[in-house]
Amino acid sequence: MTIESDLLGRPTRWRLQGVPIATTVIGSCVALLPIITTVPLLPPLGLLMALGWRLLRPELWAAWMALPLGLADDLITGAAPGTAMTLWTITFLVIDLIDTRPMWRDHWLDWWIATGAILWCAVGNWAIGHFVSGGGTPWAMIAPTVLAILAFPPIARLCAWLDRWRLAT
Repeated sequence: MTIESDLLGRPTRWRLQGVPIATTVIGSCVALLPIITTVPLLPPLGLLMALGWRLLRPELWAAWMALPLGLADDLITGAAPGTAMTLWTITFLVIDLIDTRPMWRDHWLDWWIATGAILWCAVGNWAIGHFVSGGGTPWAMIAPTVLAILAFPPIARLCAWLDRWRLAT
């Protein structure tokens, strides 16, 4: 018996529930890498992974799951405590509302939803950071936000690939 499957070949509970959480936290941990730039460029990969999983598998996480994931992101990235918790939870609640509306959803609609969520979280991050620390220009958030919007499709594909592995027997 391994972490990947039990004696009958079914995926274990860790693989079913732990992979999405672990990949989201790992996405947040990318901010810890010693990447040196003169302007902020790194997109919020924890948010992108959370959106990728949430839009791929709506039944996987309830809206409250954004609280512990956001807390982990706040602690890892050094943001003001409660920033990602608040913004991600509101984002998940809005996605829940959006999920009740359309009759169908495809890649393009997911990308539009993710774009709105990324913009919301970027502006909210800047506003909370500006309120807490009293500084920073909004121009600094443009490059990471554009990169995050462009990085969402590959992140969604990565989540889909991980989901196929997660559910494989």
